[in-house]
Amino acid sequence: MNGITSVLGIKYPIIQGGMGNISNAALTAAVSEAGGLGTIGAGTMSADEVEQIILETKTRTQKPFSVNIALSVSPNAVEILKLAVKHGVKIVTLSAGNPAPFIPKLKEAGIKIITVVASVKQAKKAEAAGADVLVAEGFEAAGINSNLETTTLALIPQIVAQVNIPVVAAGGIGDGKGLASMLALGASGVQMGTRFIATKEAPFHEVYKQKLLQANDYETVIVGRSVGKIRRLLNTSYAGKLLEAEKQGITPEEFAELTTEDIHKKGALEGNEEKGFMNGGQVSGLISDIPTVQELLDRMVTEAKERLKISGALL
Repeated sequence: MNGITSVLGIKYPIIQGGMGNISNAALTAAVSEAGGLGTIGAGTMSADEVEQIILETKTRTQKPFSVNIALSVSPNAVEILKLAVKHGVKIVTLSAGNPAPFIPKLKEAGIKIITVVASVKQAKKAEAAGADVLVAEGFEAAGINSNLETTTLALIPQIVAQVNIPVVAAGGIGDGKGLASMLALGASGVQMGTRFIATKEAPFHEVYKQKLLQANDYETVIVGRSVGKIRRLLNTSYAGKLLEAEKQGITPEEFAELTTEDIHKKGALEGNEEKGFMNGGQVSGLISDIPTVQELLDRMVTEAKERLKISGALL
């Protein structure tokens, strides 16, 4: 076992990223059953909606999974945290806000805390507040991103050097070579979002999955820079509309209205490229098949071991 497998009670050092309002029990449970850590992203969902996904996930797997709460995004963060305690969720992931006020009560309940960070400063604060594991997310990642725009390659070794708890790398990782590279940089594992979209168990629209299969190395775009709300999307017609609106001087409020979770669902769940957006990380260009989650994780670990062995032989 390495740092995160022992702390989180999982087989493989691979975590599923929270997916906001398109989160579901099927994919979450599949990741946990395959040996990784499945994650339910609370997004802007109501406490009742999140509770239903938690309960369904527990019928599909007895293995650990996490509930991800974006503190500055979720209007129901406190209620959802209470649900995690009530239903014996073993792991909670806190992002997009200050986790410190919430950690003590979660720890009292025996819950392990993962905190998402994007800088050394944030990492040190999270460790001091009591986080058990850090997910350090680089600018390559899909969806809402840090305005700091630091890449994963540069971010991981800097954070690893400054903290004493396990660090998980996120952003730009989708295969065993990516896992091996992050382990070589000192990370204890990886978190992936985009790669899990293109799996058999992921209940997302076939148009979304095919967009990932067809993606090239410049298939994603950044929207929201003009309003300080950076988000990485697949380059669809809707993403183009957002970029054009920014050129015309869109306000932060208008941008928020055009990037709601309801619009996200139109793209991801309905496959509507004209009226909804699809999150996608730079790793999209590496995706060439739609395996089962088990096949993906087994393959990644095997490939990572091979790459690390080859790398060692080169020295």
